[in-house]
Amino acid sequence: MYRYDEFDTALVRERIEEFSDQVSRRVSGRLTEDEFKPLRLMNGVYLQLHAYMLRVAVPYGTMNSRQMRRLAHIARVYDKGYGHFTTRTNIQFNWPALSDMPAILSELAEVEMHAIQTSGNCIRNVTTDVFAGCADDEIEDPRPWCEILRQWSTIHPEFSFLPRKFKIAVIAADKDRAAIRTHDVGLQLIRDADGETAFRVFVGGGQGRLPHIAREIAPAVKGRDLLAHLTAILRAWNLLGRRDNIHKARIKILVASLGIDAFREEVERHFATLRHEDLRVPEAEVARIRDYFAPPPFDDLPRTSGAFDRAVLADPDFARFSRNNIRRHRQPGYASVVLSLKPPGGVPGDITADQMERVADLAEQFSFDEVRAAYEQNLVLPHVRLDDTPTLWRELVEAGLATPNADLVTDIIACPGLDYCSLANARSIPVAQALSARLADLDYQERLGPIRVNMSGCINACGHHHVGHIGVLGVDRKGEEYYQITVGGSPDETAALGEIVGRSLAADEVAPAVGRALDRYLEVRSEGETFLQTVRRLGADPFREAIYGALDAVA
Repeated sequence: MYRYDEFDTALVRERIEEFSDQVSRRVSGRLTEDEFKPLRLMNGVYLQLHAYMLRVAVPYGTMNSRQMRRLAHIARVYDKGYGHFTTRTNIQFNWPALSDMPAILSELAEVEMHAIQTSGNCIRNVTTDVFAGCADDEIEDPRPWCEILRQWSTIHPEFSFLPRKFKIAVIAADKDRAAIRTHDVGLQLIRDADGETAFRVFVGGGQGRLPHIAREIAPAVKGRDLLAHLTAILRAWNLLGRRDNIHKARIKILVASLGIDAFREEVERHFATLRHEDLRVPEAEVARIRDYFAPPPFDDLPRTSGAFDRAVLADPDFARFSRNNIRRHRQPGYASVVLSLKPPGGVPGDITADQMERVADLAEQFSFDEVRAAYEQNLVLPHVRLDDTPTLWRELVEAGLATPNADLVTDIIACPGLDYCSLANARSIPVAQALSARLADLDYQERLGPIRVNMSGCINACGHHHVGHIGVLGVDRKGEEYYQITVGGSPDETAALGEIVGRSLAADEVAPAVGRALDRYLEVRSEGETFLQTVRRLGADPFREAIYGALDAVA
């Protein structure tokens, strides 16, 4: 795991001192809210409907037990006893007092955490595959490159005041577990024709009111030239991107308006002048950072485990958990374990202070002191001995973190919505809870197979509804909350935007409507076919009829 160097430490401390003075001036009234806004956003502080919110960075989703315990402490002392994990693998605290923000940031700094670049028009927290370094299908651990990007982008003088925010995700396998094509830039680590580390580069993805799937701009940029190529992309956008309209300022709009070929030419023009020693990533530096992410001291174990196999046969509840929440590891005899933050009827992504402390204990005991935050708003213990998984599962059951629904229909991704967010049009949380409660039967969920439900409280799409297999979008209709449903979206290597199936529905109609669509899927699917495959084969019509036929009959 990466550790702060003297530059990180100095930067974070200087930022806290500066922001402490800014907070003091805001509290005293010497700064207006309009004057304070750009300053607080540079430090991860939002003003929501009822209170300020602090978004804490978790670079590439990796934490240790000391950091988890500090997050628990902050939740208990400065908030209401819980936090909320987001789709960018950050954690949000929704109720801290503004006057406490400097103290919170100071306490975070003690465990090498901060809130820099979690908000504002800058390069945001870089994300990656939650199973990075564990998955048996990846070329290499992508997190060292994420760390290189973090160091390069932090307070970058050319890119601190961009037209809008800018998001980067990195993977190292053909299977996309980080939704790279929904990002401003997505990077897939590959081996080029020379056998060297290189990157497929995708550009212009994003969601919001004008969603786009990223296009490939370069098939193989060598690792040593990665920063130069990213600088060229950002420079082209920084110079040509619109600043007159916040809704048209993202790089996706520029790429769509110019066309990918014209934008590629503009990037190549800048790239030609930037491929020099100053921006080249030194091999020695890559090796140094890779050392921080060296695999833990695994034991030499057989790939199978008698203790695991016996527990699967003896306990059907553990067997279900193993099917859904335990993932194959590249190291024989080990597994990665998903800790569900989606209990039946729960708030997706929420975790209590007590649960955070329990996770910290379990990470120390079972996972080499490492825990990951996932894009899906769950947590993962990445390196668990298969022999230990039955014991770990029992601990997770006691902690309320063992719901065996990873990648199933109740593993819902949802933004906080109108319960918290001043931008939202509708509530996400109650609708997600109602849907989770309605579909709680685990036998039914397993019959359905993998289905991703994504829910957003407004068109800004923080819940990624555009790329949900089933998407739910909250809209405002003359002051009332309604919800639009889409089907057929996907965030992975087959990324696609969902199709709107019909008119928006009242809140209490959403869960029954989704239930009818799922029942129709069971009626029309071919053997072995997933929900997404069925939608792509048949289109949206069967699901449109299932959703609206009953409503129209009643009307």
